[in-house]
Amino acid sequence: MQKLKLQLYTGEGLAPMAKTDRTYSISELAREFGCTARALRFYEDKGLLSPRRDGLTRVYFARDRARLTLILRGKRVGLSLLDIKEILDLYGSDDKNIAQNAVALKKFKSRIVALEAQREDIDQAIEMLRDGITRMEAANISVDAAPATPSRGAKAKRLEDAH
Repeated sequence: MQKLKLQLYTGEGLAPMAKTDRTYSISELAREFGCTARALRFYEDKGLLSPRRDGLTRVYFARDRARLTLILRGKRVGLSLLDIKEILDLYGSDDKNIAQNAVALKKFKSRIVALEAQREDIDQAIEMLRDGITRMEAANISVDAAPATPSRGAKAKRLEDAH
């Protein structure tokens, strides 16, 4: 599991990118990655992507494509855009990306701790709900016996009448 997380930013395990002059338009990248052009422009505004310009047209290169892969992976595991940017900006800061890997490792471990705490909270909430269901079913309360909930309009009307 930790090996997978380290692959997020080091690029280890990713298909090697050929040295190429291949370029991508904003719509090509958006389509390929299942995101919007607006999201790509947002990442550019945040300094995560740096497409070149050909007049008003954004021109993305393999480096931008690789960075987008890593941005989306980082988001998927719950890293903030600031954390992702900090990690990406350290790429190439030293020969073996030691600084980048050290920062990534610290952030990944921190994220795991947070996710484990969330999982514990979710497990407790599920258990509380199951206990409630067990008690209600033991008291022969069923979904069919519950009164219909009033429509949103009726609730708003009662609130207005109360004031």
